[in-house]
Amino acid sequence: MAKKKEGNIIVVKNLVKKFDKFVAVNDLSFKVKSGEMFAFLGPNGAGKSTTIKILTTLLEATKGQIKINGLDPKIQKNEVRKTFGIVFQDLSLDDDLTAYENLEFHAVFYRVPEKLRRERIENVMKLVELWDRKDSLVKTFSGGMKRRLEIARGLIHHPKILFLDEPTLGLDPQTRNHLWDYMKKLNKDEGMTVFLTTHYMNEAEQIANRIAIIDHGKIVEKGTASELKKKTKTKSLEEAFLKLTGHEIRDESASEIDQLRKHAKAWGKRR
Repeated sequence: MAKKKEGNIIVVKNLVKKFDKFVAVNDLSFKVKSGEMFAFLGPNGAGKSTTIKILTTLLEATKGQIKINGLDPKIQKNEVRKTFGIVFQDLSLDDDLTAYENLEFHAVFYRVPEKLRRERIENVMKLVELWDRKDSLVKTFSGGMKRRLEIARGLIHHPKILFLDEPTLGLDPQTRNHLWDYMKKLNKDEGMTVFLTTHYMNEAEQIANRIAIIDHGKIVEKGTASELKKKTKTKSLEEAFLKLTGHEIRDESASEIDQLRKHAKAWGKRR
């Protein structure tokens, strides 16, 4: 079992992200301890996905300070990228390649030495129980199998942090539980820090050491599930969440995801 290092592996201070007049992230500050399983909870448009994209160097902050494993993403982008793996809510595998080829491509991209590639690929595929399907085209995989392969891909370069942006969205309860078993094993055995977002309250309560509830780009409360329930004088995490963020249904058309898509389209046209 790997010994978990002490200290903060993620430090965020006064983070702001604006898309024209829309403020997706509004003066956000938080820390994640090394070896911790840390969850972001929030309604649509709260700023979860935007924050993860900034932390993983896919977006630049409007202002604020970030340290990932002691590195500054603004000036050490390539070094920062080597320290983390990421699994987005939208699948990004190549369906026309085999499972093995998908992982091999990723290993080459991250400059995993050739002598280590097969060993690493075999290890991560066995971890997610897909080694026997290594030569199958990804297009033949179920949604749960694809998600497991994406997790394997995110682990291929032995990252210190794994970002999971709603990784179990749309999966059945059995597959969700299976995936979290993998995450808990990696966290326990290798001391890997896991940063996740989810809409499933039971996942956050069962998986995360600490939870930050984010709304309108700000953290409105954070702590363990028990602490959040105590602070809000509620009996469940869902009740605590609703008390902190309100009961109204959020308009997805005004969410950060739409702002991100608009930003991506505008950026593509400029290129």
